[in-house]
Amino acid sequence: MGVPEILWRVQQMAQKKASKVGFGLVAKVPAPSLARFGAPFVAGAPQDVAALREAADAVLAGRWNVFAMKGMNLGFPPQWNRDPKTGTAAPMKLGKAIDYRRESVVGDIKYLWEPSRHLELVTLALAWRATGEQRYAAGARLLLESWFDQCPYPMGVHWTSSLELAVRLLNWAFAWQLLGGADSALFKGEEGTRFQRRWLDNIYRHCHFIRGYFSRHSSANNHLFGEYMGLFVASVQWPCWPESARWEALARRGLEVEALKQNTEDGVNREQAIYYQHEVMDMMLLCHHIGLANGAGFSAPYLERLERLAEFVAALMDVGGNVPMTGDADDAQMVRLSYEGGWSPYRSLLASCALLFQRSDFKRKAGALDDKNRWLFGADAAARWQALPTAGAEQPVTAFPQGGYFLLGKDFGTPDEVRVVIDCAPLGYLSIAAHGHADALSFTLSAGGEELLIDPGTYAYHTQKMWRDYFRSTAAHNTVQVDRQDQSEIGGNFMWLKKANARLLSHQADGAVQHFEGEHDGYRRLADPVGHRRRIEFDATAGMLVVTDVLECRGEHDIALHWQFAEGCTVTVAGGGLRVNGRRQSLAMTCSSGNDVELLRGSDVPLGGWISRQFDEKSPISTAVWHARIAGTTTFVTHIRIGHGGTRQE
Repeated sequence: MGVPEILWRVQQMAQKKASKVGFGLVAKVPAPSLARFGAPFVAGAPQDVAALREAADAVLAGRWNVFAMKGMNLGFPPQWNRDPKTGTAAPMKLGKAIDYRRESVVGDIKYLWEPSRHLELVTLALAWRATGEQRYAAGARLLLESWFDQCPYPMGVHWTSSLELAVRLLNWAFAWQLLGGADSALFKGEEGTRFQRRWLDNIYRHCHFIRGYFSRHSSANNHLFGEYMGLFVASVQWPCWPESARWEALARRGLEVEALKQNTEDGVNREQAIYYQHEVMDMMLLCHHIGLANGAGFSAPYLERLERLAEFVAALMDVGGNVPMTGDADDAQMVRLSYEGGWSPYRSLLASCALLFQRSDFKRKAGALDDKNRWLFGADAAARWQALPTAGAEQPVTAFPQGGYFLLGKDFGTPDEVRVVIDCAPLGYLSIAAHGHADALSFTLSAGGEELLIDPGTYAYHTQKMWRDYFRSTAAHNTVQVDRQDQSEIGGNFMWLKKANARLLSHQADGAVQHFEGEHDGYRRLADPVGHRRRIEFDATAGMLVVTDVLECRGEHDIALHWQFAEGCTVTVAGGGLRVNGRRQSLAMTCSSGNDVELLRGSDVPLGGWISRQFDEKSPISTAVWHARIAGTTTFVTHIRIGHGGTRQE
C-alpha cells in the first residue's frame, strides 16, 4: 500500500472506532418528503409465469436456494443473522466491529449475506405483479418487516459491507416498483403508513452508510462500482431527503469514472474474471436503464464501453453458449428477473445489449429473449427483438490487446467451429489483484460447441483455504508450472504478492495457419530465474494445434505441463500420448517431454482433477500432467489433433 492508502485506512479505522460511541451514525432519520418518487422502470410481463410462481411458492414455503444449498428449509421468514450453512449465529454488536472474515465468528459469510441481498423479495413482488395473488405481496411485507426487526441499524453483519447494502437497495427499488410504488396497497391505512415510513427510514440509513464507507484504493474494484450503483438507484428512486440530490450526483460521477477506469477500451474488465465482467455489465445496464427512465441516462463513452464489454463476451462464447470460467466467480446476480430453465447470465446480457445497441450479432449470440429483458424493456420488447434483422456469419473480435485475450479458430458460429481463447492478460486489477488467477498463457479449447480444454472455475472464497488456493493456482490451468510453484505468489484469499507479467509477442488470427506467441516473467523470481515463452499454432485445415513451450533457464528445474478436460471427456493414456473422447468431439495429444504423463481425477493428494461450475460445488474431471526434469533452456512441443467422434451422445 502507498502512503495515501495507508492514511485512508487509518481514517477508516478511526471512523469505525468513533462509531462505537455514536459518532458518524444516524441518530434520527429526517422525515422524508413524499412529494416525489422515481419514475417506473420495470414493466412488461413474463412468458414463463409457471416457473416464477414455483419460485415464489418455494420462498413462501421457506425453501431457499443459497449457493450449493438447494431447497433448504430456512423458514419464512428466515433467521437473518444465522449462517444457513454452518448454523453459526453471528453476534449482534456494531456491524463495523465484526470481523466477518473469521469463520469461527460468523460462519461462511457468503451464505450469511446472500439471502439478505433480498433477491427473493423481488421474486415475491414479481409473482404478485404477474398473478395478482395477494399472498405474494403479503409475503413481501412480512419478509421486510422481519429483516427490519432482526437487523436493526447499525447492528450485526448486515451492516458491515457497503456492497451488500448497495445490492439490497437495488432489489428494494425493484420490489417497491413492482408492488405498486408509493401508491401500493401495502402502504394504505395506519399500519401501511407505518410500514412505508419504516422502509424509508432504512433506505436513508443504507444510503448514509454507503456514503461513509466507499471501497477505495486497492479495494476500488467492482465493490466500488456496486456501491455507486446502490447509492445512485436509491437516490433516483427515493429523492426524499435534502442529501438525495448530492448522493445522486456523487454516484453518477463515480459510475461514469469507474466505467472507464475498471474496463479497458477494447472491452475487458480489468479484474480478469469473466463472471465479474458480467456483474459490472449488469450494473452498468441497470443504472443506465433506471437513469433513462428518470430523464437522464449515462454518457456516450459509458455506453460505448458497455458495448465493447458485450463484444468481448460474444467473442468468448462458443456456438454452444459456453463461456470460459476465467478468474473468480461467485454466482451473484444483482437482481433476479428470469426463472426459465437453462437461463444464462451471459446470453441475457447479450440480449439486453442487442436491444440497447440494435446489434443483430448480439441477438444471434443470445439466441432468444428472456423474461429479464421482457421486464426491463416492457411490452414492446418482443417486437423490438423481432425487428432486429438476421445477422450474417459470425466474425468475432479476435484480439483484445489491452485486456490481454486472443482467439484462434475457424468456422465461428457453426457446428464445425473451433474456438481457442488464450490468456495473456495481467493477473488482476489494482495492487491486490483480488479476483485474478495464476493462469498466464493458459488457454481453453472448444469444438463444435463442446468444451474440451477448460478453466476449472473458483469453488471457494472466504473458507476452505486449501481449495481456494488450488482453484486459482497455476496447476489448475492449462499452462506450465515450475518447481511446483505458482506463477504469482498468493498473499491471502483476495490478495497476491509477486505477480506474473504477461506480454504478447505476436498474434495472427487469419488464414489457414494461425498463431499466438507470448511470454511471462512469473518464474524469474526464482533463485535461478526461469522465463516461459509459449507459441500456439492452429492449422485450420488439419485441425491441429501445436503448442511450443520454451523454458529459459541455466539450472535444473521440475516442470509440470497441466491439461484440464471438461466433465464429458474420457481420457486414456495410449502409446505415451493421450486419447480424449468427448461427447461428440475427440482429441489426440502427444508431448515431446516423453511418456511421463500422470492422470488425476478427483484427487486430494496430489490436488488435481476438479471443476467447479457453481460456487461451493465441485466435481471430478480428468487432469493430465506431463512431468519432466530439465537442466538449462528446454523446449517442449505438444501436438493436439481435433477430431469428431466422441464416446457418448448428448
